[in-house]
Amino acid sequence: MKIIPDLGIQIPQVYLPKKGTDLTKWAVIACDQFTSQPEYWNDAEKTVGDAPSTLKLTFPEVYLEKPGGEERIKNIQSTMRKYMDEGILQPHDGLVYVERTVAGKMRRGIVICLDLEAYDYNKGSSSLIRATEGTIVDRLPPRMKIREGATVELPHILVLIDDPDRTVIEAVGAAKSKLEKLYDFDLMLDSGHLTGYAVSEELENKVVDALRGLARPDTFAAKYGIDKNEPVLLFAMGDGNHSLATAKAIWEKVKPQVGMDHPSRYALVEIENVHDEGLEFEPIHRVLFGLKKDLFTELEKTFGANFSYKPVASAEEMVNAVDNASGEKQAIGLVGGGKEFGVIEIANPSSNLPVGTIQPFIDAFLKNGGAEKVDYVHGEDVTVKLGSQPGNAGIYLPGMDKSDLFKTVIVDGALPRKTFSMGEAREKRFYMEARKIS
Repeated sequence: MKIIPDLGIQIPQVYLPKKGTDLTKWAVIACDQFTSQPEYWNDAEKTVGDAPSTLKLTFPEVYLEKPGGEERIKNIQSTMRKYMDEGILQPHDGLVYVERTVAGKMRRGIVICLDLEAYDYNKGSSSLIRATEGTIVDRLPPRMKIREGATVELPHILVLIDDPDRTVIEAVGAAKSKLEKLYDFDLMLDSGHLTGYAVSEELENKVVDALRGLARPDTFAAKYGIDKNEPVLLFAMGDGNHSLATAKAIWEKVKPQVGMDHPSRYALVEIENVHDEGLEFEPIHRVLFGLKKDLFTELEKTFGANFSYKPVASAEEMVNAVDNASGEKQAIGLVGGGKEFGVIEIANPSSNLPVGTIQPFIDAFLKNGGAEKVDYVHGEDVTVKLGSQPGNAGIYLPGMDKSDLFKTVIVDGALPRKTFSMGEAREKRFYMEARKIS
């Protein structure tokens, strides 16, 4: 396994299911999806049955608050050992180029390892690898419990590079006809198609050279119009922020005992180009469950004269008003909460983004017993469906322009948590490759 320390990367040895494995049953969507829709995971379990599957190697968060969590973690870890011992997982050395087709779009990526020594998720970080949104440290312990004692890791982490000239990932894709195809199959439950190719050593060297080009301080400074002494940001978190933060927390915990050459120093991720036409940033909406206080009273109390509300006739009208809002006031859609559909407007907002303005209110509302819980959901349809249920409220938020991401993080620091999502729920990364970490 080759290490390139100046770029914070390692060329990995990955493990893939042996030939003959039903890959549609093997690959399962990221564990943090459909957290308020247990029917999705019931369908996934029916699809998998007794077949080897990453469903048995991961902990869907829909089950996190259910009883039997400790037993589930033990089963996950024993199944990992079983799959390794029985040869269900087979080693493959080198980068993997992947293409994911879903909803009429194709996005491209490369599976690679990131050096956790080059990553800092704390506020104000200037590391080579950075979080793009706030990390909730309280969310790490249950994830750490799963990773501790695990034989392998399976990534759903998507990390972005800012490569407008398409020198890294797309250059590999242009040569894919000459590469060995590792897998090519349909994903379960209408989530599209996944294809993977073994990257040759020649192309691997070109990937490293192209990444080095992006990381040159003079090139970096000129791209963003900043001082040439500003620390370089090469890799920005896309999806899986808390998974990478968990890997970092575990590494910091174990490195005094295991030394700097241990495999847990690295984390397997997929890197994607923020300029990929198949990659879309979707807003992440909020749903409040089990309202115990009047939402409107609390909104008026918090925002005072800056708060206004306008009822609208339909979800479509609400979405149009939020997505096309302009001017100094920020528009946020509301479903339910004692009304049907409406648009909240906030004057003199505290943040440049509506999500940054409303999130502190939501945090305080929950802390003060205003609702039982909040969930972060993808798509207008899910927000409307869940928000319309008695005792709930859906908060519909506008999206952000993906081209603004890198400069915003460089200049302003991490965005408010759960600001954006790379695609909607069914477009999320599926678990496919594994890597030994112990």
